[in-house]
Amino acid sequence: MAFAGYAAVFDRVDRAGDVVRRGAFAGAAAVPLLLNHAGSAVGEITVVVEDAYGLRVEGVANGPVMVGAGLSVGYRARRARQGAWRELLDCELLEVSLVGVPMQPLARVDRVGRSGD
Repeated sequence: MAFAGYAAVFDRVDRAGDVVRRGAFAGAAAVPLLLNHAGSAVGEITVVVEDAYGLRVEGVANGPVMVGAGLSVGYRARRARQGAWRELLDCELLEVSLVGVPMQPLARVDRVGRSGD
């Protein structure tokens, strides 16, 4: 099942007190799609692009995906700044996961279709 959505949203504090800044995932490439950041891949993220809103991803899952499902990023912070919140400035994207409760409440699947649509 093909899907698209935002795996991260810029300039919004998440539930952990982190804020992803524009450019944090610049140059990120295709990564595995996991379920709740664990286990074997359940698909693949094939398109990763930063736009003005956040980290937009497109992928293919090996099973059904619902519009509104949560997305979450697995990353390694290479550069961050600590202030009132931890600002993520440069991150290595390791995976994207489908999750029930995303750390960033606005990180959601917003389009679902068949592969090739």
